[in-house]
Amino acid sequence: MGRFRYGAYLFLLALMLIITGCGNESSDKTASAAGKKTTGLSADEISNEAFKDLFPLQYNSYKKNEKMEDTKYNGSVKRSKYDADKEPLLPILFNGYGFATEYNEDRGHTYALEDIRNVKRITDKSVGSCYTCKSTAVPKMIEEMGDSYWGANFNKDIWPKGEAMGHSPIGCSDCHDPKTMDLRVTRPSLFKALEAKGVDVSNPTKNEMRSYVCGQCHDEYYFAANNSEVTFPWTKGFKPEEMYEYYNTIAKENGFEKDWVSNISGTPMLKAQHPEFETHLSGTHGKANVSCADCHMPYERVDGKRKITSHWWTSPLKTMQTSCGQCHGDRDLDKLKDRVLEIQEANVSGLHDAQDISTSAHYYVNKMITSGVSAEKIKEAQEFVRKGQWFWDIIAAENSSGFHNPQGSMDSLRISIEQSNKAIRLATEELVKKGVNMEVLDQEIEKAKKAVADEKVNEKKKDHAVNSYFPAQAPVVPTSLKK
Repeated sequence: MGRFRYGAYLFLLALMLIITGCGNESSDKTASAAGKKTTGLSADEISNEAFKDLFPLQYNSYKKNEKMEDTKYNGSVKRSKYDADKEPLLPILFNGYGFATEYNEDRGHTYALEDIRNVKRITDKSVGSCYTCKSTAVPKMIEEMGDSYWGANFNKDIWPKGEAMGHSPIGCSDCHDPKTMDLRVTRPSLFKALEAKGVDVSNPTKNEMRSYVCGQCHDEYYFAANNSEVTFPWTKGFKPEEMYEYYNTIAKENGFEKDWVSNISGTPMLKAQHPEFETHLSGTHGKANVSCADCHMPYERVDGKRKITSHWWTSPLKTMQTSCGQCHGDRDLDKLKDRVLEIQEANVSGLHDAQDISTSAHYYVNKMITSGVSAEKIKEAQEFVRKGQWFWDIIAAENSSGFHNPQGSMDSLRISIEQSNKAIRLATEELVKKGVNMEVLDQEIEKAKKAVADEKVNEKKKDHAVNSYFPAQAPVVPTSLKK
């Protein structure tokens, strides 16, 4: 009987070790160290392929990111965001900046290296920070190079070093310790920003880690003025207005004022990034402690029996039974999907309205400059333009089309429209005093918009945003090229 119990104990122990790993059998090299299951991989392993045989089910799930298809508002098919049904005015709004040359729809994480290598925004002046969330080599590179990594030349130093290290696109070692498969944060900017905000990150829970591993890259950020380090503007809070206040105070005090100067209005501008982490935290699901992984990496059954965490990072609308049904089992999932699409429809409609008014505001300020309006009034109007575009762009750059925080997104777009309209009203008052024909001005704005939209070559669209009526107001200079 004792022998039977001992054998049963060993069997249960082995079973538990399998379950508490990454949900899959490990290789024969797997050993037990200090009671913790290990993979046998080096702690410095950065090749995604190295995990293939150890965790084939998860690896096959990860490879599905190569074949993602569009949902109505988001997806991974490579195409320009300048398309008529998306955001055709971006070559105007980002004029003078790299995003006016090329700005594409987000694609699956497996394309990260291919896309960063080929995008036209990367130039000989681009820095290491552009590489930070694209490659598995980054943690080791930062360890070796220290703070010199951030400002190192992308083409001359960073990319060759990554290739020599055998880098992979975003993958296993970015979120998992290669030896134990424990979740981990490998980009230092996240914890630095959370600590600056007063968040204790010394012992995060597993549920927090299921958002932190995503939050280390899916955020708003800028490159610090002194060394180009990736920095998150969260000290005052996660909301658009709190981040905007951060930029106008803390960032400015530390030497960062702008990402670029608009070639249309001469305004010092901010370029928002992909603030999914912040938007989620401020929304209904984030406040309910639902993690990113709960919706975007649901558990799934493989071969009808094995339960694994999906590594197909896609819209939950494609996996509603496991992504939404676990919490909303009492809801009709088809109706729930319709509700999601209604939210996105409303937000995208508001987004386009805010985008259009922001574009007009830039041109109105352009006319203020060329008509000899006082510098004081121009500066006042430019602040309205800067703020209006920020509150639009922070929603435009976020990849849920408003769903992560529907009310917050609509509030931000409302503020954007208010601020852009203030710029237009101020400009109108001053331009009328100068005798400018406002009807002609509006006609010229529409002509410029149409000229940009009609250009078939995407990188040439930006050239049609300026003309003899709206001359360029800032030199086109190399940018910080945030990604």
